[in-house]
Amino acid sequence: MMAKKYRPVERDQAFLLPPDMREWLPAGHPVWLVITVVEDHLNTSAVHTLRRCGGAGAAGYDPDMMIALLVWGYANRVTSSRRIEALCHTDIAFKVICAGHVPDHVTIARFRAGLGTAAAELFDQVLMLCARLGMGTLGLVALDGTKVAASASKSANRTEQSLRKLAARIAAEHAATDAAEDALFGPGVRGDEVPAELADPRSRAERITAALAGLEAERRAAEQQRDQKAQDYLAAPPGTLGAPPAGARLAAAQARAERAAAEQQALVDSWQARQAASLAAGKGRLPGCVPAPPDRSGKVARARAAVKNAQAAGTSRKPADRGPQRNVTDPHSRLMPVRGGGFIQGYNPQNVVTADGLILATQLTADQTDVQWFEPMLARAQNAAALVAAARGGADDQIGLILADAGYLSDRNLQLPGPDRLIATGKRREIDKLAAGQDRGQDMHPAGQAGFDWHSPAIAQMAARLASGEGINAYRQRGHIAETPHGNLKQNKGFRQFSVRGIPRVSAEWMLITAVTNLFKAISSGKLTAAALAGLKAPAI
Repeated sequence: MMAKKYRPVERDQAFLLPPDMREWLPAGHPVWLVITVVEDHLNTSAVHTLRRCGGAGAAGYDPDMMIALLVWGYANRVTSSRRIEALCHTDIAFKVICAGHVPDHVTIARFRAGLGTAAAELFDQVLMLCARLGMGTLGLVALDGTKVAASASKSANRTEQSLRKLAARIAAEHAATDAAEDALFGPGVRGDEVPAELADPRSRAERITAALAGLEAERRAAEQQRDQKAQDYLAAPPGTLGAPPAGARLAAAQARAERAAAEQQALVDSWQARQAASLAAGKGRLPGCVPAPPDRSGKVARARAAVKNAQAAGTSRKPADRGPQRNVTDPHSRLMPVRGGGFIQGYNPQNVVTADGLILATQLTADQTDVQWFEPMLARAQNAAALVAAARGGADDQIGLILADAGYLSDRNLQLPGPDRLIATGKRREIDKLAAGQDRGQDMHPAGQAGFDWHSPAIAQMAARLASGEGINAYRQRGHIAETPHGNLKQNKGFRQFSVRGIPRVSAEWMLITAVTNLFKAISSGKLTAAALAGLKAPAI
């Protein structure tokens, strides 16, 4: 028998692909779902209004095609505009989306940077599409933040003093260059001999000015907040607000010392009055020890020692080595602490996620802490629940229970009006230990746990609720619900750093990637299919 031969390799064949582009990929390929969703089920008029048509020059690219291109790129771990351009030459799915066109990386980057608020509208529409497909269960939701690196280096951070020196140096260099050019060319004559190191194509001087303005505004706000906290603490009843803030430590220590001396003197006066009454009644002297006067009381002595320590701390405290800083590459980004130690230069986006993995509400922030974002995210989640209800034909869908970790714990967040909530009062292992002890019938009242502000009745009540079987079982679902989308974004989609700079553009990119996450959650769950889309009515445009 004759052996089989190799298949011929004929690279000079005129055309290998079918003439119909719809035959290049299988009918069930997800790229067709992305194209159909963008073209037929999303109202992209807000993006179209950002584009210019008419006039001289070549025709622009269809915004719907550009949106589908970005969606497919982000879903497949491709965020670089140069990489997207390269794949438009070589990858069949990218070629199908572009219909054979190849937008250059500058066009892709400018389109992404110019999305602005239109990206938020795309997020809402994808959310409503998922709701119409039966996704987005609102009985249980979870709130969490995640740190994402900015398109900036930590080494580009500068203190206010460093920024002022840098601004002065740049101004002096420009002044020296101007003087040299005037001497060489004459006043008012422009030359092209500016040294390359003084060229400023990225508006560095403007970024330095913006960074300085941000530092000054932050300092004023911090001073006002510190003064307000001190006033609130001193005005509150003693022992209701826990440890005093930095601006009220000395005054609080003095108030405690005065209160301790007054209480001790009251004890002495009460004992003396009772002693006089006993002697007058012929009952003799009172039994027990005589209360010590304030000058000999150990409690008063300790309170007065605390005053001296607070005074010494106020006079000997050294200023911070570096103080507040701003990044000259992306002034809106901040140094963010990350799990395991260390810092990244980045942002702290907030997500509210449903039990079935749908991102219900999202917001990009540049704050290192989460506590101040519970109230805004709660409001966003409630507005999103209204969108979900509208997408389902006016169903009465409301958030039942919202879960959050200890980073969101505060009296205000516990007492805000709105849906029921479970906010951790400590680390997960401490809550589990407390609940396990109560399950065994041990006396482990939450007030015995160190590190918590049990002066607050609201926090103590929340701790007791978390120690119950029902509370701990509900809270244990938080990690899976809230952190799974973050792990999917960073690990599966490879999204660990933003590609643009500045909060407006970074917010738009975050809205885009979260909308992509919801869209492909619907695809991977089997909810979003060609048959399901065929049964949905397209939105009015």
